[in-house]
Amino acid sequence: MGVTLTAPLLLRAARGEVVDRPPVWMMRQAGRYMKAYRDLREKYPSFRDRSEIPEVAIEVSLQPWRAFQPDGVILFSDIVTPLPGLGIDMDIAEGKGPIIHSPIRTQEQVDNLRSLDPEASLPFIKTILQALRQEVGNKSTVLGFVGAPWTLAAYAVEGKGSKTYSIIKNMAFSEPTTLHQLLAKLADEIAVYVRYQIDCGAQVVQMFDSWAGQLSPQDYDTFALPYQQRVFQQVKQTHPDTPLILLVSGSAGVLERMAKSGADIVTVDWAVDMADARARLGKHVKVQGNLDPGVLFGSKQFIRDRILDTVRKAGNWGHILNLGHGVLPETPEENVAFFFETAKQLNALV
Repeated sequence: MGVTLTAPLLLRAARGEVVDRPPVWMMRQAGRYMKAYRDLREKYPSFRDRSEIPEVAIEVSLQPWRAFQPDGVILFSDIVTPLPGLGIDMDIAEGKGPIIHSPIRTQEQVDNLRSLDPEASLPFIKTILQALRQEVGNKSTVLGFVGAPWTLAAYAVEGKGSKTYSIIKNMAFSEPTTLHQLLAKLADEIAVYVRYQIDCGAQVVQMFDSWAGQLSPQDYDTFALPYQQRVFQQVKQTHPDTPLILLVSGSAGVLERMAKSGADIVTVDWAVDMADARARLGKHVKVQGNLDPGVLFGSKQFIRDRILDTVRKAGNWGHILNLGHGVLPETPEENVAFFFETAKQLNALV
């Protein structure tokens, strides 16, 4: 990648540079709350079509960029997108999420998994990321993302999302050898996928360990953390300058453990006060978050007050302003616009 004189704001903040306001973007920002996205969804009802036909995925990724000019533009995709390339057949059901047609339950199935060749099985990723870089130039940072080993294993073993995770926990606690082999394999292939996204133009990559918050701390240390570390270590060996973000849903009990993952930035959800998160993580760990997505249903004054509160508590270094999780489907678009407007005027407000 060529050296640019002025790297975009989010990339500079993610690298630890002092910036004049925290950069801002939203998870699920190409989301169901935008009329433009709902209109496109009627034309392309299959999620896989929307995320794997390059021109459609590019359009969805850019809808929020055109509307709100966030400091981060994220690839429109899903964490399970690479699974077919490993030999795990899946679909994404509207409103229900991923469905794995033959869940991984045996050692033989683990042994039969293929190595990921992103160029062959995910050629659309390059097209999408290159187009996003072209479109936003240095005005915004292009983010890639992947699922973490534990979370992808949970989908692969359960066969779909779960409220209890009893099938994968059964495997974890009664056949740990099989699960550890699956996790190791997934970690190595996810590392390949992260590196591919960076090579295709992603400037920052976020890893979603969405379901690791379902683990007790001791099980997190056994089944989630070592494999997060395995991914990040492999990526850092080849791409040491690309900032990596870790998100765990329901992470209040494992925040300090997240800081040991090798991620450059830890996403904090709204169940933790940002000042407490800063104290728990230590002053050298950069943070992202952590507004409750429900705040965007409040009045403009309320939204502004909560943004200011979060930014003050995060301090003036190493903070990317974001929601603590994805923007909710019914969120009023004008409140999303106000969130971004306020965030961009922070150096005048704080």
